[in-house]
Amino acid sequence: MSSEAGAIDQAALAPYLEAHIPGFAGLSSIEKFKSGQSNPTYLLTAASGRYVLRAKPPGQLLKSAHQVDREFRVMRALAGTAVPVPRMLHLSGEDSPIGRMFYVMEYLDGRIFWDPSLPDVSGNEERAAIYDAMNATLTALHDVDVEAVGLSDFGKPGSYFERQLARWTSQYRASETETIADMDRLIAWLETHMPADDGLVSLVHGDYRLDNMMFAPDASKVIAVLDWELSTLGHPFADLAYQCMQWRLPHASGFRGLGGVDRAAAGLPSEEAYVAAYCKRRGIGKIDNWTFFLAFSFFRLAAICQGVYRRALDGNASNPEKAKTYGEAVKLLAALAAELVDENS
Repeated sequence: MSSEAGAIDQAALAPYLEAHIPGFAGLSSIEKFKSGQSNPTYLLTAASGRYVLRAKPPGQLLKSAHQVDREFRVMRALAGTAVPVPRMLHLSGEDSPIGRMFYVMEYLDGRIFWDPSLPDVSGNEERAAIYDAMNATLTALHDVDVEAVGLSDFGKPGSYFERQLARWTSQYRASETETIADMDRLIAWLETHMPADDGLVSLVHGDYRLDNMMFAPDASKVIAVLDWELSTLGHPFADLAYQCMQWRLPHASGFRGLGGVDRAAAGLPSEEAYVAAYCKRRGIGKIDNWTFFLAFSFFRLAAICQGVYRRALDGNASNPEKAKTYGEAVKLLAALAAELVDENS
């Protein structure tokens, strides 16, 4: 076991996995991935092959956070649909050999693009194809028949943004470490500009962005959508706006957004073109209240970052040094949202 693997006891885990995963044998190493800030993720190497283990972090956790069992359930349900996911192999209980809940899934060999400007991709044609594949996969996700895949109870129907605003405001207040005026103003603006519920409900990923999916090694094809911790039944525009919000973030920051990048020169779609392609695929018209959806995305990401920062202060973050930078990120996100609202009010 590598020193980075933390509290995982390889000697205790090995026989457990052999007893619960058919064919698993000969666990030889556990290596912690550098990514996976919220839920620590590990590469398991065994005589029977390679696997991925994803666990709750240790320590006291916020209520409703780090629900790896929800990730396991949604990916298992999506097997066989047009949404590519890894094969789920086992979900443990809280009384597992590592002292917290985890699941194991198959290891996939592919490409993850950490920089949305795709500097390592050979040309504009492939960059455009990668973004189009991401768009098509998002459309496929929102077209999933949740009843048919057994997820009709995966979230509450209706009033998605109203419920989400209440949830994340509560999470933000629970982890608040200082008063941020822009966040307080943003929360008030969202409360007073809440659009009427239009009845649209779909399975939503909750953190849909380029670096949460894996592409084939040699093709512009999505082979897995990852990190489903925030998935639920909700409004499909939440995923679309969240992705477009990511692109508005400054490129020269920890967020690695597309802000300041010449998209046209790189062969990347504009926000307008990407939204139009999504709407065409889903057979819908122009999206109203786009500013609200974008502003809500900034707010929710800021609330998530505040939670990560608070865990860093409490000593429970998966990557403490990285987590501490999230405190400043909250201020940046709130300021960008305030600017967006002011420009469109």
